[in-house]
Amino acid sequence: MDTLISALDSALRTVFAPHHAHRENPGLTQEDHAPSVPLSDTEKREAAALMRVNHVGEVCAQALYTSQALATRDPALRQHLLTACEEETDHLAWTEERLRELGGRTSLLNPLWYAGAFGIGLIAGKLGGDRVSLGFVVETERQVEAHLQSHLDKLPSHDLASRAIVAQMKTDEARHAKEAELAGATLLPAPVQTAMRWMAKVMTTVAHRV
Repeated sequence: MDTLISALDSALRTVFAPHHAHRENPGLTQEDHAPSVPLSDTEKREAAALMRVNHVGEVCAQALYTSQALATRDPALRQHLLTACEEETDHLAWTEERLRELGGRTSLLNPLWYAGAFGIGLIAGKLGGDRVSLGFVVETERQVEAHLQSHLDKLPSHDLASRAIVAQMKTDEARHAKEAELAGATLLPAPVQTAMRWMAKVMTTVAHRV
């Protein structure tokens, strides 16, 4: 019951509450130590759209980790997942802050994104067990890492704040994938990986605008 209450609290906080990072925002560090080049209105709109997509990815990550922590019976794995979830909160806070600076907003569909990711994580954990659950973490983080790299290719070269945030997120996601592998993740079947890529494509396309 305590875990269930904690999961509900996490859902409400993720979707509706402002977030506070435990680590310093890498975007602010960049702006403090590098000359600022103003972005055009067009560049701001595109950067904001990309950061909104990144924020949605972190909402989904919160849902995935929370649901998997709810599904597992292994206390050590549950703590591992909750720790990773806490680290992802930094990403939520950073992307929210950068969105405000760019004059953008978070996705209006965040409750839907959270619910979908939570359902996937819970099903994976309950039906597949811990190794499959961790496999979803590995595949998700690898896809997110590739997705973040594509954003580094799209963001203006002089948008140092956004680029620093995305780069640190990419580093963190790669570490989370590696930790899940070491924890015993199983490789997901190719059709499942493909389905996850298609679902991610739909999410990123819609979140870019809504």
